[in-house]
Amino acid sequence: MKTILIKGGHLIDPPSRTDRPRDLLIRDNRIVELGDPGKLSAAAKKEGAEVIDASGLIVAPGLVDIHVHLREPGQGHKETIESGTKAAAMGGFTALCCMPNTSPVNDSPEVTRWMLSPERKAHIRVFPVAAATRGSMGDTITEYGSLKAAGAVGFSDDGKPVLQDAVMHQALIAAARAGVPMIQHAENTKITVGASMNAGARAFRLGLRGMSIEAESGIVERDIRLVRELTTGGKGPRPHLHVQHVSTAKAMEAIRQAKRAGLHVTCEVAPHHFMLTDEAVEGYNTHAKMNPPLRSEEDRAAMVTALLDGTADCIATDHAPHAVHEKEQEFEKAPNGITGIETSLSLSIKMLHHQHRMPLLRLMHLMSTAPAHIMGLRGRGTLAPEAFADVVLFDPKSTWTFDARKSPSKSRNTPFDGQTLPGVVKMTISEGRVVYKS
Repeated sequence: MKTILIKGGHLIDPPSRTDRPRDLLIRDNRIVELGDPGKLSAAAKKEGAEVIDASGLIVAPGLVDIHVHLREPGQGHKETIESGTKAAAMGGFTALCCMPNTSPVNDSPEVTRWMLSPERKAHIRVFPVAAATRGSMGDTITEYGSLKAAGAVGFSDDGKPVLQDAVMHQALIAAARAGVPMIQHAENTKITVGASMNAGARAFRLGLRGMSIEAESGIVERDIRLVRELTTGGKGPRPHLHVQHVSTAKAMEAIRQAKRAGLHVTCEVAPHHFMLTDEAVEGYNTHAKMNPPLRSEEDRAAMVTALLDGTADCIATDHAPHAVHEKEQEFEKAPNGITGIETSLSLSIKMLHHQHRMPLLRLMHLMSTAPAHIMGLRGRGTLAPEAFADVVLFDPKSTWTFDARKSPSKSRNTPFDGQTLPGVVKMTISEGRVVYKS
């Protein structure tokens, strides 16, 4: 039995709205007790506890990212579960939900169990999201019950949206019966063929085919309509639609109206969508190529507003590693996506806490408590007694310079390489184990 006392820190725990100096006692993989400064020292000494001095640091629930690509099985040259989770620990994360667009696609209990096996050497907890349809081809839904039993926490054809109304209808029902969210990458791929950036004047000038905002908002509106029909129909469990990486003001407004109507619709925003606009694509910068694409300043500002007013439920990175040679080619041929698990906390502090005065209590809710709740990860996203001992210690006032070459991730595709950012992660503890220390 191992005991750890974290003392001297400023503790933030969104569920209990704790935001003040408190000490924290951990025993094995669980949180045991919170106490006023110095109150737990005697008990910790009696147990021979390891003492961690958190003076000057924020002590918060470990971060939870519900949208990452770990590339295994099948694309270990881009990322492995081991390398991705090690990089995530450096970013303060203690839990990741990984997408099913692997090779083979995670559409079977065998693949799900393979991802969860100890041989993958994950540094933190991994929670697979299984494919919503077989092979993510959009035609036939997978076996939700057996996939959930194997460890899947949600269903999505991420990157290949479910376009057929009837199939999406079935997927929402099946996910609701399994008690997990149906997760949608909202893109009408019928009208985005060949598109490689946001539609508009910049795309026209660069000679690139643009992706319209309606390609995203149209699918969001269709999915909300299906959720409304199932909800008001009154038969079966209530469906939960989660919309991934929203990037347009129009789609966000549809989600805002759905929430006001009482529908169970949640959504996430990625740091790159509240930090950057399509201006970053200038020079055919493939490190700014992603899907959904970087949008206009109006859309970027709308993502910030949604995070501030509660329409956006959480922050997720869409961490999408690619090998160097894959990004170093013609813009239209380069794959979509950037890495993000090491810079997410710092970018969020910079934009939301420093520029828009969002309290850190609210920020930790968006990056830990809310994503854990959306995915049903019980005992995570909180520092309450009996919760898993998932903890991040960080200094919000210090700065650091991100050097992608030193990342444990196998990939370097990020537009934030070389930037000096606020918020330094000092330690990450996953289920009572120190998995990162600076």
